[in-house]
Amino acid sequence: MANTGKRSGFCGRTRREFLWQTGGGFGAAALASMLSGDGFFAETDGAESAYRNPLAAKPPHFAPKAKSVIFLFMYGGPSHIDTFDYKPTMKGMDGETVEVKTFGRGGHKTGGRIVEPRWDFKQYGQCGKPVSSLFPNLAEHVDDIAFLHSMTADSPIHGSAMLMMNSGKILSGSPALGSWVNYGLGSENENLPGFVVMLDPTGGPISGAKNWSSGYMPATYQGTVFRTEGAPILDLAPPQGISPELQRDLIDSIQGANSRHLATRRGNDDLASRIASYELAFKMQSTAPEAVDLSTEDEKTLRMYGVDNEQTRDFGTRCLLARRLVQRGVRFIQLYSGGAHNDDNWDAHGDLELNHNRHAGRTDLPIAALLSDLKQRGMLDETLVVWGGEFGRQPTAEYAKGSGRDHNSYGFTMWMAGGGIKGGVSFGSTDELGSRAVDHPLHVKHLHATVLHQLGLNPNRLSYFYSGLDQKLVGVEEVEPIREIIA
Repeated sequence: MANTGKRSGFCGRTRREFLWQTGGGFGAAALASMLSGDGFFAETDGAESAYRNPLAAKPPHFAPKAKSVIFLFMYGGPSHIDTFDYKPTMKGMDGETVEVKTFGRGGHKTGGRIVEPRWDFKQYGQCGKPVSSLFPNLAEHVDDIAFLHSMTADSPIHGSAMLMMNSGKILSGSPALGSWVNYGLGSENENLPGFVVMLDPTGGPISGAKNWSSGYMPATYQGTVFRTEGAPILDLAPPQGISPELQRDLIDSIQGANSRHLATRRGNDDLASRIASYELAFKMQSTAPEAVDLSTEDEKTLRMYGVDNEQTRDFGTRCLLARRLVQRGVRFIQLYSGGAHNDDNWDAHGDLELNHNRHAGRTDLPIAALLSDLKQRGMLDETLVVWGGEFGRQPTAEYAKGSGRDHNSYGFTMWMAGGGIKGGVSFGSTDELGSRAVDHPLHVKHLHATVLHQLGLNPNRLSYFYSGLDQKLVGVEEVEPIREIIA
């Protein structure tokens, strides 16, 4: 019998409308589930039929030299001319007024009173690298280190300079370097975060979590803060009354057929990220405490890192944990030396000697131990260690009295070791006063490009589509890694 289109009495709808609306409801949901399980959607729109963890290990663009990164962040801005950038001509100039252009928190200046380096320098290693007496232990490793003496940044102000060093941008909202590594390579350990941050006991740096944020990427790629005392990760324990079995059931229910399909379709990255976060939190409840348990380390190792000494205990513990996390496949680990404000970090505006003696004394032995430990375990070749702050410090005094130095983003020093980096190398230079880079100036983007390159990622190819653009850590213009320091 032909369909006349007449009303059939089903609440005023035609039979055709009834079938259409029924098919678009529960029946469609059931059908979608069955078709998804049979791989129908994977064949029609290119999506995978099974849920894929966003943190699953991914192949690099090319063969990597490094598998993991440990970034030793000296928050506040250590003085390059008092640490690794030897300026012998400044000896005997203390108190002299010179014409030198500077730009710091005190604004633009055209001259000032020289504060000559307060520590003596001595040559170390086969390369004969001069290092100040602030770092007697680290100085023994100069033949494994490439010093970058011509670093520059876009801002002399802590907040924006920190964001630049961590994300490549002076404004907030962009993913951190560790997030880019997490996104580009995934994690080799499904039970631990791919990006771990360990803060100074005095507190976090200015701008806080923006420094390890995933920005416009899903939250899965953001840094996870680890603590050295108590529970390693806050709020990780399940609510009271929720058993591990029930947690597992909840995760399994989230990963239903429809969720699995939706999570892998374009535009549903956040759903995939949430599922991955639930899974990771569940797995970390047993894995994270083991990773930070130092009871399995022998006394010799603990002494080497300075864990038995009050001055070096905290940073030594975190350096040792960094080695343990690298052993467990964590991709990117960032340790902060210094937190809060003023002399709680390397921001030496007042008493330079008091400030730098304090922070170098806390970090020198542990960093040297980290390099020794990685090397003797055969891990340094595959672990890239980066040291530095958000900028350096000026050669002139900030105030009429005292030895304090203002910020300097025109020229400063950072260094890299391991992970396919040449040792015993010094690249670039600042002028005779250390006021600005003059030979082979390097931008923060060159540092980032080098880190990505050593991990097997092309810095000009690694991108994330957001706001209508293929966003990149190094920006829109092509940036080369620092090939002069690559082995």
